[in-house]
Amino acid sequence: MNLAHLFEAAMLVCFGFSWPLNVIKAYKAGTAKGTSLPFIILIITGYLAGISAKIINGQFNYVLVVYFLNLAIVMSNVFVYIRNKALDKKVEAKKSLRITANDIKNVVEKEDIMMNYTYSLDELIHKPAAANEKKNAVILMGSCLDTEIPVSNLAKEFSFNFDIYNKSAVNLSVANAGDYFNKNLATLAPEGILLHLGEKDLQLFKSDSSAFDRGYLQLIESIKAVNKNCRIALISIENPGKDKSVNLMNAHIKAIADAEKTSFVNLENARLWNPEATKTSSAFAYNMGLKIRKPLSDVAEILYSWAFHNLKSNTTETLVG
Repeated sequence: MNLAHLFEAAMLVCFGFSWPLNVIKAYKAGTAKGTSLPFIILIITGYLAGISAKIINGQFNYVLVVYFLNLAIVMSNVFVYIRNKALDKKVEAKKSLRITANDIKNVVEKEDIMMNYTYSLDELIHKPAAANEKKNAVILMGSCLDTEIPVSNLAKEFSFNFDIYNKSAVNLSVANAGDYFNKNLATLAPEGILLHLGEKDLQLFKSDSSAFDRGYLQLIESIKAVNKNCRIALISIENPGKDKSVNLMNAHIKAIADAEKTSFVNLENARLWNPEATKTSSAFAYNMGLKIRKPLSDVAEILYSWAFHNLKSNTTETLVG
């Protein structure tokens, strides 16, 4: 027996011993993260070079068999990597809503869009949760004119039996809402939240609607991470000028609401809401001692009917978030 060949085979066995363990570990992990495909290919190239050298020199012995065995094991890592990469894509796909053209068409064609809301918010803007603010409240999270809605006063006037905070910010958009929520609102662990976002993202939506969708989905994911049972209502962007891009954006918002099983409120119906009738029904429920929290649709009716009648008449801006 050639001692040199024996030592060479021992070297190959030592180098190759870790690869079967690596294959098993990667397969069980089910993710390609942390695995370097270029490194694996480099190892394969090295083994191919060694095999080629053996063949050229006519060294057809058991050492060549070990080379081929190691090569096969290392190559199995490539197949596991490809499999894990596919699993990673499936996981990412679940985090990213893919709204089909048919989804949008179905939403656009509906003349009557069902509305639903739940909670409200307090007046502190651009600030983290104050020490006296309570958890499990309802939060209004919008921008522009939303910041001017006096939710605390309306809550008292309409006998809300829960805390409500206005956490809107003038420059809030879908693009930055996730970070804003995590930094300023997550500690409140809201029981309900009204999201009125989109106006600041119109250019983003026109250039890359999928990025708009992902931003909205990531925000909803952040909210549910804080409170998986949080009631969420998405509010449309008002579109008095019948802009086609805004109409399409609202269709996307509606499709997101449907996919995430959240409520959707169409602001086009704001002018039809009757705040006085709502006040009467609220007073009746309060006098009867009912402890049921007001649905988000009713909260939206109160907040945006007030905004429509008190803010719209004094400004030429559209009522958007």
